[in-house]
Formats: sequence, C-alpha cells, structure tokens
Amino acid sequence: QVQLVESGGGLVQAGGSLSLSCAASGRTFSTYAMGWFRQAPGKEREFVAAISSSGASRYYAESVQGRFTISRDNAKNTMYLQMNSLKPEDTAVYYCGAELTTSARTMRAIPPDYWGQGTQVTVSS
Repeated sequence: QVQLVESGGGLVQAGGSLSLSCAASGRTFSTYAMGWFRQAPGKEREFVAAISSSGASRYYAESVQGRFTISRDNAKNTMYLQMNSLKPEDTAVYYCGAELTTSARTMRAIPPDYWGQGTQVTVSS
C-alpha cells in the first residue's frame, strides 16, 4: 500500500499560480502511476492530470491543458502539480491518487485505488 498526503493549497486571485505537492510513503513510489483529481462543491470528482511511473508520459484534462503541469520526483517520493493562469472555475478540493496495476492513461477514466485526504484550492475573481 501507499499513503498520500497533499499540501500547497490555498487562496489565490484569478490569473495567479499555485503549486501542489503529494508526498507518498513507502519505498515503491516509483512503481505507481500517479494522478491529480478535483472535486468542486456539488460536483463529482473529476480527472485533472496523470503521470506514468517513470514520468515519461503525462495526460491532462482539456480544461487544464496548457495551464497545469504535472511532474514527479521518484527520489523524493513526491508528485507535483504546477497550476498557472488559475480561474475561479478551478476552485475545488484537489486530491492525489496512486495506481499500481493500471496505467496513467487509464486513470483518465478509471479512478485510482489510493487517495490522499485532499487540499483546498480557492481562486477568487
């Protein structure tokens, strides 16, 4: 199993930037595909971005393409989400997820098995 802890959320004005981190426990972090998801009030949780275990492949939701960048540092057991040009509609609780048996590509449609507790991102207009 892997345990995940997100950090870096907060309040930012529209057009601003935030960087989220997801720290993972365990020595097998490099074998997990990882992803970011978000859930806005009254809405279902949605896919944001995913990255393969090696970091070579990355996938983004259309709504964040070109504004958000997912990355990972396997030596530090940490995944990141750099969010630029934030919009009020990006306001949500952001969750990181980890998946061992399927790929990052699959994470776009099938939620991962492991989740963090979430971190709030609020973008004011």
